[in-house]
Amino acid sequence: MMILKDILYKVPLLAVAGSTTVSINNLVFDSRKVTKNDVFIAIKGTVSDGHDYIQTAINQGCVAVVCEHLPDTLIDNVVYVEVSNASSALAIMASNFYGVPSANLKLVGVTGTNGKTTIATLLYQLFKNAGYKVGLLSTVKIMVDDTEFKATHTTPDSITINSYLKQMNDAGVEFCFMEVSSHGIHQKRTEGLQFEGGIFSNLSHDHLDYHSSFAEYRDVKKAFFDGLSKNAFALINVDDKNGLVMLQNSAAKKYTYALKSYADYKAQILENQFTGLLLKINDSEVWTRLIGSFNAYNVLAIYAAAELLGLEKVEILRLVSDLKSVSGRFQYLISESKITAIVDYAHTPDALKNVLETINSIRTKNEELITVVGCGGDRDKTKRPKMGHIASALSTQVVFTSDNPRTENPETILNEVEAGVEPQNFKKTVSITNRKQAIKTACQMAKPNDIILIAGKGHENYQEINGERFDFDDFKIVQELLNQLEK
Repeated sequence: MMILKDILYKVPLLAVAGSTTVSINNLVFDSRKVTKNDVFIAIKGTVSDGHDYIQTAINQGCVAVVCEHLPDTLIDNVVYVEVSNASSALAIMASNFYGVPSANLKLVGVTGTNGKTTIATLLYQLFKNAGYKVGLLSTVKIMVDDTEFKATHTTPDSITINSYLKQMNDAGVEFCFMEVSSHGIHQKRTEGLQFEGGIFSNLSHDHLDYHSSFAEYRDVKKAFFDGLSKNAFALINVDDKNGLVMLQNSAAKKYTYALKSYADYKAQILENQFTGLLLKINDSEVWTRLIGSFNAYNVLAIYAAAELLGLEKVEILRLVSDLKSVSGRFQYLISESKITAIVDYAHTPDALKNVLETINSIRTKNEELITVVGCGGDRDKTKRPKMGHIASALSTQVVFTSDNPRTENPETILNEVEAGVEPQNFKKTVSITNRKQAIKTACQMAKPNDIILIAGKGHENYQEINGERFDFDDFKIVQELLNQLEK
């Protein structure tokens, strides 16, 4: 039990009705989960408004309510706290409730359209291999040192974040690497956290179903860097034109990385093969099993962050050469008949372009490049024709298929993807709604030495159709299909 007054420390209050010396059992923002002596925080969500459920929460035993406007009728023995932003208040309260756990470790946030998962996961891997106790909050999984938990969102809600950070404190974790999504920043889930540093990878077309414009999407990302303290570092990819925007109002110590521009951390690709990359980082050469120019950026960000966090250069180079690729991020296999199958999460135009250009830069052009790709339903529709255009322009054959159609008609999504295909590329494309059948078709098309790219879902082990999730793992399926066809 904690005193409400202590949980409200640093929360800007507009009005209070009742005594804040009341004891609190738990913080809850879902009225269905309220129990006796909880504080209910009324959040205005995209679907429902928590203010409509204040009475429900009181009926279930909450003793305090935090809201953006007080109800017309105030109930005796219930404390009401009015704030300007309930999401922001919740984040600060969650941090206080768990004893400000972010202050007891070095927390680094990674934001950007592409590369967040790879950078955060590989930093976790690198620091584990260096002998530290490490935490990870990512799209793929959550790690409290060696203990794994399933991830449900790129950036979890603020109560969940602080709960895991507290577990990390209890486990003696020294460093934690965390993906920070634009949704998470916009919904104030990371407020109240004390970051040691922030990393910006890049910014491209995504999430415009949620953000009203690209400028808003960019400015939300920028807000994360605006919030860093003068003791933190801000590490940005200066080859991305939005990189310097991130630093405009940041009080943090500023560092840059790049392959093309002048930067504090500079890399050059010396060799780019399916077996890995040979990079020159500043004045040192390093071999990594990661593949492609986009991974050269990721490796450079990892190297720079590790140095900013105090590791020695020689040690970092050794650790970088040991890094293994992240599940569903340019994950590949070579079949007995020498067909290469690559599974990648590329679900934005920029990410798909990066992966296809990487494959084209490595292949000798004697092989076919067959791409299987679709677009998710109930998400940003404006990127669909762009994905169709890029896939058909940069591949020798394309099989358009379902991604996670969710509640949309898969045929409608495919029509919108196909709309981006230029007339000269029509003959290259075929549309097959069933994803497994689409992958099978690509496998049947492929001859020895050809390359199959299956894009869009990466690490996901399900397909979401009409509110239901069905088991579906691109990597396992292409592995099984190629084995069957070669028997």
